[in-house]
This record gives sequence, structure tokens and C-alpha cells, in this order.
Amino acid sequence: MMQEADLAHCREAIKHGSKSFYAASKLLPARVRDPALVLYAFCRVADDAVDLVEAKLAAVHELRDRLDRAYAGAPKNDPIERAFASMVEAVDMPRALPEALLEGLHWDAMEFRYRTLSDVRAYSARVASAVGAMMSVLMGVREPNALARACDLGVAMQLTNIARDIGEDAEAGRLYLPINWFDEAGLDVDAFIADPSPRIEVTKMAKRLLAEANRLYYRSEAGISELPRSCRPGIYAARYIYAGIGRHIRKAGFDSVTRRAHTGLTEKLGLALVSLGAAAADTVMPRSPVLLAPPLAETAFLVDAAAVVDGDAKPWGATASETLVSTFARLRERERAATGESNMLSAGQS
Repeated sequence: MMQEADLAHCREAIKHGSKSFYAASKLLPARVRDPALVLYAFCRVADDAVDLVEAKLAAVHELRDRLDRAYAGAPKNDPIERAFASMVEAVDMPRALPEALLEGLHWDAMEFRYRTLSDVRAYSARVASAVGAMMSVLMGVREPNALARACDLGVAMQLTNIARDIGEDAEAGRLYLPINWFDEAGLDVDAFIADPSPRIEVTKMAKRLLAEANRLYYRSEAGISELPRSCRPGIYAARYIYAGIGRHIRKAGFDSVTRRAHTGLTEKLGLALVSLGAAAADTVMPRSPVLLAPPLAETAFLVDAAAVVDGDAKPWGATASETLVSTFARLRERERAATGESNMLSAGQS
């Protein structure tokens, strides 16, 4: 049983640490909202544990130990970790999903840069779509097509985050835009990071990234209609609030180097009303054929991890593509070069 004091701690952490999700969560039914707040609190703590310390690799290894303890039913004496362990047991959360999140944090710790948009999507799958798949499990939705659309939504949200934070990331020495876009524009990546500016080539990259995000936002809507009716308004709210960040970036001329887009409280409330309308429309609209689109190659392993078909769970990575395998290989070689170690990332595994 999850303790009310532990849940209250998680609720407070998200109220201040992830305002967009906290606003959207108000529209979820309590049976889903409470474990979802626990999930997001755990993810927030995990992200901060790596992002806010110098010894990032050590922090990732510590997070893996915490995950071991949570799945063994013996979490650390901490309210978020106790609540997370209770949630994992209550819903039988596939371990491959939080493992994927920690893999994404591992990539952050290694300060990987991503050569192609596919590589960026592979990163987004881990740090965002894994959370979307876990949310689907919390709602009791394990159907592969619905999971694929949840993963689309996760990638769309992360691409929006990347587009919003171009300047902030550069100031911290980080870059999540595809390296080959810089090559195409004739720009030097290190020179941009050393002196970030909203030059036309970079604003075009933000525009291009948001176009991909919008494509996936629209695909994701077909999956929202497959969720329990009581859950649809909250997920629509998350979709519209994050997409709203993209609209603010566009209004700023795609300058996210000198500006940082956000949605205000009044706008969030308006989008919440739009979400209620969208959820109501779902009850009379026919099922979208987009629902049957295959998952992104970069998120297929997450769908396999969470999917239950005819009562049987599918093995993690059963449909992983050659694109993913080649991504793992490239990233593994970069890690070996950076650390001198040979076996820290293996193809298809965290």
C-alpha cells in the first residue's frame, strides 16, 4: 500500500518541478493521477540526480542500484522511492521501461551528441517515450497500437523540449540537435556552443524539429482515443500544453537561443478546456486509421516491452530494427572512445 505521506511528497515535488505535467494531471482520475505523480516524481529525481552533479556516471550507477532495490521490494528510506516501489508492484510495471529511461540518462552522462534525427528520436524514446509507455501501463492499456501512439507523444514532447532549450543547452555545453543539420548548414558545432546565437540557420533547425514534433502530436491523438474515457482529458491536456510551447517558439521567430518559451497559467487553463472538448469528441468520432501505423523504429522496443497480446507479454526488443542496432553501435563506439571501457553499452540493451 502506498502511504499518503509519501504520495503527498511526490505531489509536492511535481507541483514545483514539472508544472506542465502537474497542470495536465488535474484532469486525470485519481486512480491514475496518484501513481502518475509518483512516476513523474521518480523521473524528475532521476534526471536531477544526473544533471545536477559532477560525477554523472556514478549517479547513473546509483540510480540502477535504486531501481534494483525498488524491484526487489526493498527501496531506500525515501518517500519517492518507497512510493515508486509500491507503484511498480501494484501495476506490475515491466522493468525494461524504467531501464530505458536510465539508459537515456546514461547517454546524457556521457554527453553524447546525435548525428541524425533518428539518433535524436532514439534518445527521446528513452527519456520521454519510456515515460509515455509507463503511463499507458498505469492506465491499464497494453495494446500495441495504443502504446505506439503513446510513444509518438513522448518523442513529440521531447523534441519540443529540445527546440525550446537550444540556447540553454548550448550555454551548458550540450547539444541535442542533429549534427548532420549543422553539416548541411555549413556551421561548426563547437563554434555554435562556444558562442550561441539565433542565426537563421539555427532558427531553421528549431522550425524543422517542431515540424517533426507536430507530425507526431497528430499521430498520437489516434492513441488517446484508445485510453479509458476518464483518462483522455488529462493526456489531451499534456499534448496541447506541450504543443503550446512550440507555438510560442514560432511566435518568437524560432529563436530559442535568446528566449525561452513557456505557457502561462491562463493559457494552460484554456488548453484544459480544449482538452475536455477533444475528449468528448472522441466518443462520437470513428477510429482513426492512423492508430494502425507501425511504431517509430526508435520506439518499437518500448512497445514490445509493455505490450500484452491475448494475455501474453511480448519480449523486449522483439522487433528492434537495424536502425536501432546501428544507433547503439555508433553510441557504444563513442562511449568507448570517451571512457576507454569496452562494454558499457551493448547493442539493444541498457
